[in-house]
Amino acid sequence: MSKNEEPIYRVIFLNQGQVYEMYAKQIYQSDLWGFLEIEEFIFGERTQMVVDPSEERLKSQFEGVNRSFIPMHSVIRIDEVERLGIAKITEAKGTGNIMPFPMPPLPTK
Repeated sequence: MSKNEEPIYRVIFLNQGQVYEMYAKQIYQSDLWGFLEIEEFIFGERTQMVVDPSEERLKSQFEGVNRSFIPMHSVIRIDEVERLGIAKITEAKGTGNIMPFPMPPLPTK
């Protein structure tokens, strides 16, 4: 990416049991404590012959949205990328190999 181009960020976050992968030009920590602000969403061109239904769903869901506030604990990953990818929504798979650390039971009072 040349120095004259604005950076493009890929943001992956959880929302209501689904994984959202979106692209934006502006990302920063919000004045609202614990939130990340995402502005200037970028979607693919509508001139393509093949239409991705999940990207179309994202476009309609975020149509008219200037800024979105995402809770920091929902963010999975943020990458600065060289080119725009396809925004999409996928189901979160609960069959991972990561388990919460076992905690002893709390004492009763």
